[in-house]
Amino acid sequence: MPEITLSLPIALGLIVIVLAIGAAVVFSLLRSTGRVVEPTTTPTVTLTPTLTATPTASLTPSPQPSFTALPPLEYSVNSGDYCATIAAIFNVSVQSIVLLNNLPADCGTLYIGQKLLIPQPTPTASPQPTATLSGSEATEEACGKLPYTVGENDTLSGIARNYNISIDVLKEYNGMTSDIVYQGQSLIIPLCQRLPTPGPTPTATLPPPYPAPNLVLPADGQPFADSNASITLQWAAVGVLREQEAYQVIAEDVTGGTGRRLVAYVADTKYIIPASFQPTDTIPHVIRWWIQPVRQVSSTKDGQPIYDSAGAISIPRTFTWSGTTGGGSSPTATPTP
Repeated sequence: MPEITLSLPIALGLIVIVLAIGAAVVFSLLRSTGRVVEPTTTPTVTLTPTLTATPTASLTPSPQPSFTALPPLEYSVNSGDYCATIAAIFNVSVQSIVLLNNLPADCGTLYIGQKLLIPQPTPTASPQPTATLSGSEATEEACGKLPYTVGENDTLSGIARNYNISIDVLKEYNGMTSDIVYQGQSLIIPLCQRLPTPGPTPTATLPPPYPAPNLVLPADGQPFADSNASITLQWAAVGVLREQEAYQVIAEDVTGGTGRRLVAYVADTKYIIPASFQPTDTIPHVIRWWIQPVRQVSSTKDGQPIYDSAGAISIPRTFTWSGTTGGGSSPTATPTP
């Protein structure tokens, strides 16, 4: 027999071919008998994501003012001008003048008549208006509030009394429908709603003391005969007297220590001495009189007013009055101013 010698790679290749042919034959036989089941392809479901638009608040920025650069001004250098003085006049910096005119850094090459360009300052944007509170909102914002925790024995009326606030205001600020409070309850005390504190009753301001009245009639030392039944005293007003003010008239007989004295209160600037004050003898009596502004300060039990000084006393005057045994039955003589 002839001997066939194969190399190892060729032998392996022949084996692989034989196995492949055998597998093909077996597959064909199985298929012809219906015992081979083709694999069923299962469709794969692909999920497509659906995007839901979420509304986003868009803020529209407030329009910002736009400014156009102003053209530079032209300036002619005068005698004695320096960059610093020119910059101060136009309210700009020295550096801006140097840069705009290509000048040396020290700006020391100026000459009379030289034309310089002066930059105009860039206008500054006005601040944007801010939200303004209404009247009621501003009042509410300015109202000082104090937190308060109800104690064990607290009542709404007691809390209102302690802080001088009405019960209705406390209920309104705290959303209460009744006057009942409980321990540990939190309340807001609106300090701006406190009731006014009654102050002392104002006292009427009294005018300053009046000056001394100037006496007019009778003339100092003027004599009156027994035919005069009464004498009129006159003086100048010191001002407009108030309701409870008056002039105090005092006349006294200083002859022989008789002690006869007359006191009267009038609102007018004259007073008639009654005939009953006339001396009863024929000897001339010296009568001294003066006037003083007074003010009523109280009253006696029977309603008579009590006066106090409201000004200076006038310089006293005197006159002489001759008496008569008729007790003042003569006709009245009143001096004419």
